[in-house]
Amino acid sequence: MIKYRLNRLFSTSGNCLDVAIDHGFFNEVSFLTSIEDMEKAVQAVVDARPDAIQLSIGQAEILQRIPGKEKPALVLRTDIANCYGPELPDYLYSYVVDDAVEQAVALDAACIVVNLLMLPNQPELHKQCVANVAKLKPQCDKYGMPLMVEPLVMQANNIRGGYMVDGDINKILPLVRQAKELGADIIKADPCDDVKEYHRIIEVAGRPVLPRGGGRAPDDEILKRTYELMNQGSRGIVYGRNIIQHDNPPAMTKALMAIVHDKATPERAMKILKGEI
Repeated sequence: MIKYRLNRLFSTSGNCLDVAIDHGFFNEVSFLTSIEDMEKAVQAVVDARPDAIQLSIGQAEILQRIPGKEKPALVLRTDIANCYGPELPDYLYSYVVDDAVEQAVALDAACIVVNLLMLPNQPELHKQCVANVAKLKPQCDKYGMPLMVEPLVMQANNIRGGYMVDGDINKILPLVRQAKELGADIIKADPCDDVKEYHRIIEVAGRPVLPRGGGRAPDDEILKRTYELMNQGSRGIVYGRNIIQHDNPPAMTKALMAIVHDKATPERAMKILKGEI
């Protein structure tokens, strides 16, 4: 059954563009930029027809009530953490919503996603994430629900604010491998500092890898990075803010879909983004 749901997530090209619109889950005001009106944000992306949209349990119905067979698959975010602000709170947590897999089945999700966080000097938070993944895995197997694990190696919050990626490949590799060892069916990992080394992450994962986008970046940088990540062996991408905070989310989605599925060059993708082709 897991394979059946994966068929809904990955297109006939074997790849997937998953647009993350789950940022409101994390209780950070800066994450709400461009998604204040979720109905509008979701519909704009749906119209561009990505393979999947990543949403929380409270917002999934916006996607799932849309009629027809062509809408994107649902990737359901199942965990909440409080480590994203510019300063860490005294107590950190990562909490999985109750009956997460059963709720995913009821919402007709194609996949669930859960974090595997690694913050400097925060071993207890990492332990909670390991426990979350370990608890979800047998439930996913029971119901045939693919498990996407998101191993994130983060910088200290007081260096550059919250939610900043540490691109050291020697830190990313073991956490990605731990995600596989815990039973991930799909791995959503950060790019490393030198994207041309990303094949090492693909190799150690041994599972389909969908790199995530992180913070907002210039269009040409995003298109070139995506092209190189696909050349390195990625099976797609998971981008949120670089799509939903763009001036033209549908056009950016179409440009990225061309790279992910049609092997479009960054130059051709830029023309698609600008509406020139």
